Amino acid sequence: MSIKKKIVIIGPAYPLRGGLASLNQRLAEVMQADGYEVVIYTFSLQYPNFLFPGKTQYSEDDPPRNLNIKVKINSVNPFNWVKVGKEIQRYKPDAIICRFWLPFMGPCFGTILRYAKKNNHTKIVGFVDNIIPHEKRPGDYIFAKYFVGACDSFLVMSKAVQKQLRTFTSDKPIVFVEHPVYDNYGEAVSQETSLKRLNLSEDFQYMLFFGFIRDYKGLDLLLW
Repeated sequence: MSIKKKIVIIGPAYPLRGGLASLNQRLAEVMQADGYEVVIYTFSLQYPNFLFPGKTQYSEDDPPRNLNIKVKINSVNPFNWVKVGKEIQRYKPDAIICRFWLPFMGPCFGTILRYAKKNNHTKIVGFVDNIIPHEKRPGDYIFAKYFVGACDSFLVMSKAVQKQLRTFTSDKPIVFVEHPVYDNYGEAVSQETSLKRLNLSEDFQYMLFFGFIRDYKGLDLLLW
């Protein structure tokens, strides 16, 4: 009987909401279906309020039943980083997949990963959404560099990010894959069906409201 490979995913997951959390959870589900033992480490505190412009960071959905999610990481508490890193070190996963999208997370993730890999077994994959942020802040480069230094290899979903990441490391492997299509929101339905489900009239023209969308997201290009 073969022993399951152990994978730790570090990044947003339930009870947090958003695209990062959704993708991390789907990744965990797919890897579990492929026979891996998967644990997700997510945040007890992800952002201080001044860094989060939305109403809430938390999901109103029911928790996923088939995932092992540990709500343990405090992004601004160095003592917590050491504790979590040592816990993962003892768990001795074969690999850690760590999402990185904001340099603010560099000190937290970089410290956790350095402690985790002291078991001389675990390999670190940096799953990088952005390495150079769209909205720059002091310390961005130093924080991102600290994270990069803890990783053995990288996964990116943008060739632009791949090119930017190469300026941080000259020799570590960087693999590009296209962003998958989300498959966890149900099947696509027609406009007619949507209107019926929402109890809206078909004899009316509706304007969509997209909410708070940052300039760099490209909403203007979508609507053009």
